[in-house]
Amino acid sequence: MKKIFIPIGICATLLLSSCDVLEGVAGELVGTESGTTTPALSNGEVIKGLKEALSVGITNSVDLTSVTDGFLKNSEIKLPFPEDAIKVRDKALEWGLDGQVDKFVETLNRAAEESTKEALPIFKEAILGMSISDGFSILNGGDGAATKFLSDNTTSQLTEAFSPKVKAAIEKVKLTEMWNPIITKYNTFANSPFSNAEPVEADLEKYVTQKAIKGLFQMVEKEENKIRLDPLARVSDILKKVFGSVTQ
Repeated sequence: MKKIFIPIGICATLLLSSCDVLEGVAGELVGTESGTTTPALSNGEVIKGLKEALSVGITNSVDLTSVTDGFLKNSEIKLPFPEDAIKVRDKALEWGLDGQVDKFVETLNRAAEESTKEALPIFKEAILGMSISDGFSILNGGDGAATKFLSDNTTSQLTEAFSPKVKAAIEKVKLTEMWNPIITKYNTFANSPFSNAEPVEADLEKYVTQKAIKGLFQMVEKEENKIRLDPLARVSDILKKVFGSVTQ
């Protein structure tokens, strides 16, 4: 039998090459398991991920708020009696109009719930049209950073687009029919010669619009923070890639 001799130099080269490959594979496995390696992200990918997170957030928020009791039974966003008409409420309660006050607050929230049924396309258009120059600063900005950016940059446009929906909702749930008896009685009292009170005029359309938009943003922020913290809330590859990169 012939003996085959392999030069020592070649053996050493093969051995070293094999070690390099094994170390590389091991490094990749360790990095992946420990979460220390993160795929490189472009600013464009980050922006896409942020917009998708906001889209998911607003979709979930509208689903939660546009149903019966979506606002009324949610203590975080429930619309209270208008702040600039608290003295009207207090006087109405003094007159024993508790039932009418409660019904008015309920109908106020029904108007918000009804109006948010039309909110989704308006908010999504605002999200898609939102200009972001540095996605990384928002991504690394912590809880609610993307929602705050959306709020700061789109609230005025959203208010203008949302107002007609609120007006229609107010008419549908007959909010003013609940309000008129209370405010009429109060203003009659205020205009009497025996009273020092000032008449009150509350802009219900403006009030519901502002409170509904604020409530939606609060819910969107909760959804954004859920995506930041909970991997199971990242329902797409881009969300997993972008928000997985900042998971602590």
